[in-house]
Amino acid sequence: MIVGYTTGVFDLFHIGHLNILRNARAMCDRLIVGVTTDELLEEYKGKHPVIPFEERIQIVRAIEHVDVAVAQESMNKFEVWKKMQFDIMFVGDDWHQTPQWEIIEAKFSEVGVRIAYFPYTRGTSSTLINDFLQKEREKSQEPDTVKE
Repeated sequence: MIVGYTTGVFDLFHIGHLNILRNARAMCDRLIVGVTTDELLEEYKGKHPVIPFEERIQIVRAIEHVDVAVAQESMNKFEVWKKMQFDIMFVGDDWHQTPQWEIIEAKFSEVGVRIAYFPYTRGTSSTLINDFLQKEREKSQEPDTVKE
């Protein structure tokens, strides 16, 4: 049995998230998904999610491609591997060949874990959606100007 693992914030769940989960599940027999906690997101990116952790993990658990969803409370992927013993980890291709992930790949290859990079779905992201919503909120708060 091939066990796969991926992580994400999964805030403002969109088609890009679904594509990653669908593609990951197609490459393994069991997919474990780490959903980033609010605290880790604030610590790591200095951001607050729109949707709270408990709701985000419920959404991810409801996706048919996900076998298990767990809290991602640390950025240390190797520590997670020690607990979960996955065979393959799925990562966005924006991390491919970065110094950080070359180190992670080397460490995982020592224990037989493969890293698979998936392309991000073009034209959609939680950041783009959030930026759009913020602009719409700002527009709705602008006072109406009447020309005489």
